[in-house]
Amino acid sequence: MYYSIRHVTHFRYGANVYESVIEARMQPRSESTQRCYSFNLAVQPRARVYLYRDSLANTVHYFDIPEVHRELAITAEALVDLDPVPIPDRLDEEDWKLLNPDRMPADAFEMLLPSRFARSSPALEELADKIGAHRRGDPLSLLKELNQAMYGAFQYKAKTTRVDSPIEDALISQEGVCQDFAHIFITLLRGMKIPARYVSGYLYHRREDKDRSSDGATHAWVEAWLPGPGWVGFDPTNNLLATERHIRTAVGRDYADVPPTRGVFKGEASTKLTVSVAVSPSEVLPPERDLIPESISEEAGTPRRSDRQPEQQQQQ
Repeated sequence: MYYSIRHVTHFRYGANVYESVIEARMQPRSESTQRCYSFNLAVQPRARVYLYRDSLANTVHYFDIPEVHRELAITAEALVDLDPVPIPDRLDEEDWKLLNPDRMPADAFEMLLPSRFARSSPALEELADKIGAHRRGDPLSLLKELNQAMYGAFQYKAKTTRVDSPIEDALISQEGVCQDFAHIFITLLRGMKIPARYVSGYLYHRREDKDRSSDGATHAWVEAWLPGPGWVGFDPTNNLLATERHIRTAVGRDYADVPPTRGVFKGEASTKLTVSVAVSPSEVLPPERDLIPESISEEAGTPRRSDRQPEQQQQQ
């Protein structure tokens, strides 16, 4: 399936600002059954855009706008081909023995450790006991069960948490958005010594789907490393396995590693952030030679200190 994606981020400032510096993680990844054929990032006011690959192979675009401005718009457009991900019905119960740090690849081992938004707490441990988040059965069947249990334990409700909310806020209120549910699920899995990572991206909504979330924003879900299939995606917001509708842009330990935009500016001004996302099937079939290459040369940037740009919470 080919998808066309348009992601617009608009900052409006209450006063003049200058020396804005922005990083964007908006380019879909090319890996496994997903291929990004084209990507364009447009900035207004105009700026020269550079890019590099971070330690987790996410493509990061960055730019700065030194002159005075009152608005900043970032428009990302992409064409992606996504095939269904082959996932077995179950694994063997003996596969728990393979979920040993000594037998994991390096990128999986790193995802066993606590991170900024994925740390255990008494409320998290209470949830783990309630839904039976401990090793039993076979690993894949258990994770499918826990994904469904997460879906039943929380209500999806936009604007009940913030971009920097700890997981306790959603655990106590039993409501939140995909960012909260992803962090909770990651923490549960790491507590069982299962490598788990945060995935930022987009979800294509079909009319016949019963998704709890709606169009118009980015999405977040979880990938767990399992012996055999490797990284398998779970979407606790919608009780789904991440297959042909989940488009990956970045992976990390949690949201702190992968915000769609992050930046700073100089000046004293209030900021209003608006985001719109459109994902639609595309009939454009690009030639194979147009595939964006896996290898990208790195260009170093110069960090600057000033006020932070607001980050966009992942609401879908």
